Amino acid sequence: MKIYGDKSIWFVTGSQHLYGPGVLQQVVENSQEIASSLTSSDVIPAEIISKGVVTTPDEIADVCQAANSDKNCVGLILWMHTFSPAKMWIKGLSLLNKPYMHLHTQFGAELPWADINMNYMNLNQSAHGDREFGFIGTRLRQERKVVVGHWSSESVQAQIDDWIRAAMGWNEAQTLKVARFGDNMRQVAVTEGDKVAAQIKFGYEVHAFGLGDLAKYCEAVTDEQIDATVAEYKNDFVIDEAVWADAEQVEAFRNEARLELGMEAFFEKGGFKAFTNCFENLTGISGLPGLATQRLMAKGYGYGGEGDWKTAAMTRIVKVMAQGREGGTSFMEDYTYHFGAKDQVLGAHMLEVCPTIAANKPTAVVARHTIGIKKDIARLLFTGKPGRALNISKIDMGTRFRIIVNEVDTVEPPAELPNLPVATALWEPCPNLEVAGAAWIHAGGAHHSTYTQGVSTQVINDFAEMADVEMVVIDNDTKVNEFKQTLRHNAIYYHLNLGI
Repeated sequence: MKIYGDKSIWFVTGSQHLYGPGVLQQVVENSQEIASSLTSSDVIPAEIISKGVVTTPDEIADVCQAANSDKNCVGLILWMHTFSPAKMWIKGLSLLNKPYMHLHTQFGAELPWADINMNYMNLNQSAHGDREFGFIGTRLRQERKVVVGHWSSESVQAQIDDWIRAAMGWNEAQTLKVARFGDNMRQVAVTEGDKVAAQIKFGYEVHAFGLGDLAKYCEAVTDEQIDATVAEYKNDFVIDEAVWADAEQVEAFRNEARLELGMEAFFEKGGFKAFTNCFENLTGISGLPGLATQRLMAKGYGYGGEGDWKTAAMTRIVKVMAQGREGGTSFMEDYTYHFGAKDQVLGAHMLEVCPTIAANKPTAVVARHTIGIKKDIARLLFTGKPGRALNISKIDMGTRFRIIVNEVDTVEPPAELPNLPVATALWEPCPNLEVAGAAWIHAGGAHHSTYTQGVSTQVINDFAEMADVEMVVIDNDTKVNEFKQTLRHNAIYYHLNLGI
């Protein structure tokens, strides 16, 4: 079973009847072999299903419409084995509403120099068949991924892997539902936004609920369910044995179990895969969920603090993209700086950082929470695993959405943090904090982000192209003045792209 289960990518090959039935039969067999080989590759995370060879406008339109209506098909790989006159593709590509990759490849890697003849040339003419097809995609102004190279090579398969993950994220966005308990933190700007515009652009729905709706589910949790969940806590985390002799601390853990189980039941009933809450909206429940939220994120749910539905949705989408890869994904916040020989950012949040990013087995403790509510709350403590990571911010610019990515290097803290009762990650932004901080602010990046070590910048870029939204990257090549100029140019392009 592939990582993405019954989800699949369709492999469709273009040709024509000009070359006779023998050539077409060979094209069919070659296409099936490529699809089968890609599926069997350990690099490719989803099944690649050969949908045969299309040779007429009607066949092309039919396969595109079939892909649109197949819930398990998340995208298509299109390849021209021979010359496929591209006017045949206009109707089908115009109807297609799923992302496609243009794979510019050839069945055989090396030319048989001593035996090559015109029959071989006619059969293996992707070199110009794909250029004809490429023109019509450009003429139709369609965003698509173009991958060039032999289909068996590691680099090509790695690019296909990236694109498939982006397509899985896009597919998730189309059916994602986000539950908001309470509202945004009062007077905060960046967590606001146009939820209708987001649904039109990305597909996901955002639903608001009062805390009383959640409280009913929490109250229905049984003691037996709580006992079983607390047993999981004991097994999964480092917990001081003295905790279990302290009735108040035991109750704090049981309260988190009750909140976790209540929220999960609510999500399963309503089909929600992401959620938000806010420390200013807690009336009706027993406190701000800490360990409960961390555990739910570890199970795959997206989360956004203080009502940040955009980050909650993005975190869920990135978690889907990262399935099967090393490195976790979490809701995150740039919290405080260390200015030193190497400027650093200490990322954290009040309670809610996902343990999938932890360097070591997390420790579960009960500590005082003092923002918005004064209460002892159980939470997980850990530091983020060292290595390359991304901070991703999706913001509402009013007339469009913008995705901002900062590549960072996560490092080990130089000292212990014995008095900090929250999980953290310490990173050095690329190219450095001076440039990255300025560029992030010029781009309007939020203080909340989706932090991930599970996907590359290219995956997010592929997703942004599928969504047809602006994306800017802050990396080792970034220079502030050039970055500002890119923002100005993007503003012009996206303004004109809206039309009248």
